[in-house]
Amino acid sequence: MGFLECFTACSKPAKEKLVPKKTVHLRVKCDCKGCVRKVTDAVEGLEGVESFDVNQKQQRVTVTGYVDSEEVLEQVRNTGKTANIWPFVPYNLVTFPYVKGAYDIKAPSGFVRSVPDAMGDPKSPEMKLMRLFDDDNPDACSIM
Repeated sequence: MGFLECFTACSKPAKEKLVPKKTVHLRVKCDCKGCVRKVTDAVEGLEGVESFDVNQKQQRVTVTGYVDSEEVLEQVRNTGKTANIWPFVPYNLVTFPYVKGAYDIKAPSGFVRSVPDAMGDPKSPEMKLMRLFDDDNPDACSIM
């Protein structure tokens, strides 16, 4: 390698992809301690991981650090485990947690599916009671 080749190779700036610090939540099917160990070893090997938690009961893996969510997902899938991005939110953050699209029987306790427009049926008795004392309803009760 000559002088010019070394000079041009050394002068090129390295283009690094800057990843902001974030928390990645994954749903991973872990049935035994061996599965948890495989996932733990896979996540520990990633560059930029500051901390992680494997919750076997909820089948949830939480990774915090300067990592890309797709990179973490791919690394966990390479272990042979079924993994996807955590699809659930706490049920108290959803307006109507028990409508058809949000409620999932497979969700851990206290969680429902993340549905952006979860609305109840407008003809249901609950919705009629909610609209009974509404100021926008011209037929609302005016006793109060």
